[in-house]
Amino acid sequence: MDENLLNDLIGAAIKAGADGADAVLARRQSLSISVRMDALEEVEREEARDLGLRVFVGKRQAVVSGSDTSASAREKLVERAVAMARLAPEDPYASLADPALLAKGPRPDLDLLDTYEPSPEELEHLARMAEASALTVAGVSNSDGGSASWSSAKWLLATSDGFMGTHAASGFGLSASVIAGEGASMERGGEGRSTRWHTDLPDAAGLGLEAGRRAVARLGARKIESTTAPVIFENRLAISLFGPLIGAISGSAVARGVSFLKDQLGQSLFSPGFCISDDPHRVRGLGSSPFDDEGVANRSMNLIEDGVLTTWLLNTASAKQLGMVSTGHASRTMAGAPGVSTSNVTVHPGQKDLAGLMADAKTGLLVTSMFGPSLNANTGDWSIGVSGQWFEDGAPAYPVTEITVAGNLIDFYKRLMVGSDLELRGASNAPSVLIDGVAIAGR
Repeated sequence: MDENLLNDLIGAAIKAGADGADAVLARRQSLSISVRMDALEEVEREEARDLGLRVFVGKRQAVVSGSDTSASAREKLVERAVAMARLAPEDPYASLADPALLAKGPRPDLDLLDTYEPSPEELEHLARMAEASALTVAGVSNSDGGSASWSSAKWLLATSDGFMGTHAASGFGLSASVIAGEGASMERGGEGRSTRWHTDLPDAAGLGLEAGRRAVARLGARKIESTTAPVIFENRLAISLFGPLIGAISGSAVARGVSFLKDQLGQSLFSPGFCISDDPHRVRGLGSSPFDDEGVANRSMNLIEDGVLTTWLLNTASAKQLGMVSTGHASRTMAGAPGVSTSNVTVHPGQKDLAGLMADAKTGLLVTSMFGPSLNANTGDWSIGVSGQWFEDGAPAYPVTEITVAGNLIDFYKRLMVGSDLELRGASNAPSVLIDGVAIAGR
């Protein structure tokens, strides 16, 4: 059994001279199918089994990984890990998680594993349907392709303190991308969704139609003069505004002093009533797990509550460095020590839909595509390339492109207004967001 394998590995590490250890085992299998212009383009099948071992010798630690789980390979893995740890520099914050914080008792049923495994023919059919539907949209001239995928994974974690935890999850994906227009006037657009369960995927034909509509909506895009105006970030990408915030409240960034929010804990960053939550126990959530990657019990919490920053995101090491307690946000790969990550982040919705936000703003920019962000992690100065729709009198007027919006995120956060159009499309989600008076660089 996999549990016995991990326990044997940890026992071997202790016998070889480690003072403590944890081990992870990941099994994964996946299948993805891509088509283009109604022809099969690519089939990818993966089956992997990976092992990771972290050992502690005093205050020194080392992490090694491998894909060979045979007895001889595990013996070499242990030898290498202990030898590396003895040579590593001391880290006063390196340790296993506090046993008092480990997840104990019954684990929540998060409904993450759909045992249904689609055939290659079924995935190909879905990919073809999505692409074919996108190509029926008037103005669409070519295709970047359609794709469908399935995966199933199992993750096990064991520690020398006696923790043993496992969870499994499935994933299903569907996407299409097409080109609208001809010659010098061509634009790309696409649509894609990922879910835990097969039955939660959207209709392939409907997804394709949305991909086609989004491509055609960008035709005839203009450049505009530089100006200052209201900017609305549509719901499918508005969460990008809050990615820098998540990075800035990471305990490791705060401890190193490279966070534009390092002095803001307990302070009002947003307007009253504003809330951002992180929920690792969302049923069928793309970021859900019953415990963090150090075995610490995790829970739903508000990162921003009534506009106030309530917490840092902490694993064991960053919590020790800051004199605090882990918040259950440890995240690790096979080959490295735990870092910090969120689970299912949600910016809670407001009262007005997208049309209402546009009506309030009257004239401005609706951002539907973003690329090339730039952030000064110490100050919060932020800029990003965008394209979208210019709107006037609260209604879309014409598509625009080759624009950069810029400003300071702390200032943006204080002034933004959230819409009501929240959709749970991924692990992190937000409704549309309006910010008044943003610097827009055009031609």
